[in-house]
Amino acid sequence: MIEKIAGLLQEIEDLKAMREQEIEEFRVRFLGKKGEVTRLFEEFRNVLPEEKKEFGKKLNELKNAATAKIEELRAILEESTEAAECSFDLTKPGDACELGTRHPISITREEIISIFNKLGYTLAEGPEIEDDHHVFEALNFPADHPARDMQDTFFISSGANPILLRTHTSSVQVRTMERQKPPVRVICPGRVFRNEAISARAHCIFHQVEGLYIDKNVSFADLKQAILLFVKEMFGENTQIRMRPSYFPFTEPSTEVDISCNICGGKGCNICKGTGWLEIMGAGMVDPNVLSASGIDPKEYSGFAFGMGIERIAMLKWQVRDLRHYFENDVRFLREFETSM
Repeated sequence: MIEKIAGLLQEIEDLKAMREQEIEEFRVRFLGKKGEVTRLFEEFRNVLPEEKKEFGKKLNELKNAATAKIEELRAILEESTEAAECSFDLTKPGDACELGTRHPISITREEIISIFNKLGYTLAEGPEIEDDHHVFEALNFPADHPARDMQDTFFISSGANPILLRTHTSSVQVRTMERQKPPVRVICPGRVFRNEAISARAHCIFHQVEGLYIDKNVSFADLKQAILLFVKEMFGENTQIRMRPSYFPFTEPSTEVDISCNICGGKGCNICKGTGWLEIMGAGMVDPNVLSASGIDPKEYSGFAFGMGIERIAMLKWQVRDLRHYFENDVRFLREFETSM
């Protein structure tokens, strides 16, 4: 019996297998219900008492050797399978990754910020999810004010001071005035939301940049000069501006700002609808009520504010005809702006 176990141990040691099926056949032969090891354990009951110790020891060595051999063969087979699946040379240099490009909205945003940084404006940012006070009431929008109809708002909650998605980045100006004493000179870029039908000229998500300057003796002439310097830097030295009276609840007086068409040079074309002018922003002197709401004395300080849509500026700068292109992530469209980085 001992000699039989020794022979089986040698057979186990010499065993090799190239397939999973061969390993399974080996397992069944040795460790199955009718396998060699199982039969030897059954014969163990008939072994003489004085031989049980030696026979039991050898039998356990046989079982452990068979189990270890099965695990070894399976590990070898798994490694060889993984190596076979890896059919390429790992020492070769990798393929060059195709570089992406910055989005035209990001390019335009950074250019606007850079221009106003040169004029002394610092960057201010605020939350996209805001409350009614900072979006409307502190900006001279009382609850029953008809100007609220100008904003198609996404409300998140109701109540005395409901939560909503901001409709303009003017809320950042309010927060800046609340925590910073004049002089204040900030530029406020950010994403805003309005419940509008999506078309070539409108979207429910867009981006704004608003500016605010508050100090002693700030005049409308300062506003005009700041805007003129901006448009000449953004659209070219020959660009002219035109200001038209308008209405905004948070500024008085208020104005719409047009620039001379950079496509036709002011002669008239289909882009400017034959007028020679293109609207780019709204602006005005900060209403005294807005200053008072933020704890600033309107008798001592004055200021101006302006706001523009980044998509609008990008459309004029690169003659993009459809606002939806900015949100579709079409790489063919985005690659057109690689040279603008």
